[in-house]
Amino acid sequence: MKEGGTERKVKAAIVGLGRIGSLLEEDPLREKPCTHAGALAANPDCVLVAGADTDGERRWRFGKRWDCPVYADAETMLKETSPDILHIATHPDSHGYYCALAAAYHIPVAVCEKPLADTLGDARKIAALHRGGKIKIITNHERRYAADYDRARTILEEGRLGRVLCVNARLCMGKNRRLLDVLWHDGTHLADALMFLSGGRLRHKKAWGARLSGRTGTAFLLGSLQGPGAAPESPAGSFQGNIPVLFEVGAERDHLIFELEFSCEGGRLRIGNGLFEVWESGPSPYAEGFRSLIKTEGAFTGPTGYFANMVKDAVRCVRESAHEPLSSAADGLAVIRYLRSIRAWI
Repeated sequence: MKEGGTERKVKAAIVGLGRIGSLLEEDPLREKPCTHAGALAANPDCVLVAGADTDGERRWRFGKRWDCPVYADAETMLKETSPDILHIATHPDSHGYYCALAAAYHIPVAVCEKPLADTLGDARKIAALHRGGKIKIITNHERRYAADYDRARTILEEGRLGRVLCVNARLCMGKNRRLLDVLWHDGTHLADALMFLSGGRLRHKKAWGARLSGRTGTAFLLGSLQGPGAAPESPAGSFQGNIPVLFEVGAERDHLIFELEFSCEGGRLRIGNGLFEVWESGPSPYAEGFRSLIKTEGAFTGPTGYFANMVKDAVRCVRESAHEPLSSAADGLAVIRYLRSIRAWI
């Protein structure tokens, strides 16, 4: 990909110009960049060549904000701009169509918003496109690219806290939203973060509490991280055997909760939205002859780079044929499999 002896810029286009495609960049509180368009505009190796959406208002706002052509039809956009990367920021029920369209037009890389698809069948088809070498597909499970989650993974892999004994996952993303919608649209991130941090696969066993079809109460989902040592590359073997996981999905709160807590032999790690804590075992200051948990890290400072790092990975996928993304279609499929296994609790 060189022109005149220099590396040419990677051309990128976006289909779906709503919140995650572009509009959230206007949120003054979020770490920037926080959208596909914002991350592409901020990357010196990329050029944003076009955007497509069926909504005329969104097209107008996108074109004005990013000063690039807009289309009402994605196929026309691909024909006329020939991007190297197609960012798919549409509803999950269209992800399969746009991934297949990108492959048909020989687009090297597609970045697909989570969840990977709205059905297990479509998720399998998308993963098959990637596996068959037709196109590289990144699932935008953004926490895989965040510096705070990378730091947490290192702590767990190094065995500093000993073996992980159990995990609690908590998710509340709206006071009156249907629990199933919260699980499907926001639980994707939490489930994938758990699998990323552990290197394992999340399996569902049973559920109790509120039904997922409701908008009140809390549903409790008991599962496990399975596999022969969920992180075989870990020199300390922090993840061994089947580790119990309790996943809580709740409503009726007037605040958001997104967090994971790893309870270990010699400590505890908590990470989530606005949360990063490491607790280590030490002589108790409260009772002689006992040990207590002492907070040794209480915050993560600096930008996490979650969206910026994802785009860097996409660029590398374009430029290096052998490179596989950190968050692949296979990872997206693993989350869909977990979510589908819970659907009986509706």
